[in-house]
Amino acid sequence: MTLKQLSIFLENKPGALSTPCRLLAEAGINLQTFALADTQQFGILRVVVHEWERAKQLLDKAGFVVKVTEVVALEVPDSPGGLAHLLEVIEKARINVEYMYAFTDKKEGKGLLAFRFNEPEAAVKALKAHQVNVVTTLEVFQRLGN
Repeated sequence: MTLKQLSIFLENKPGALSTPCRLLAEAGINLQTFALADTQQFGILRVVVHEWERAKQLLDKAGFVVKVTEVVALEVPDSPGGLAHLLEVIEKARINVEYMYAFTDKKEGKGLLAFRFNEPEAAVKALKAHQVNVVTTLEVFQRLGN
């Protein structure tokens, strides 16, 4: 019930972000969602793509440091309190949210978020027990038109 995410380490300098994006674009690999975080020394571009294995090989070959991690895609009501409810479930299960970011898709009044949990399996179990829709990899890419 997890998605593969690529974390690409970048130098914190002008133009560093465009190179991996251009490389993926030229290979016909579309970014489904992404997040960028930085420190003073480097940045981390986190991406979800349909062909993650091919993307990783391409980026590795180009000399990028790439780490594969797992995120959980959750459907969240796009209304006041939708995210708060989901976070309450996680808090009660004593699971830590390391980071999260959104997909641009919104369907039938619900958004789609990617979460990185310290304990993904425990998070999925707790969320399902509270009727939170944990979206499978196939469903994510079908929803996004891939």
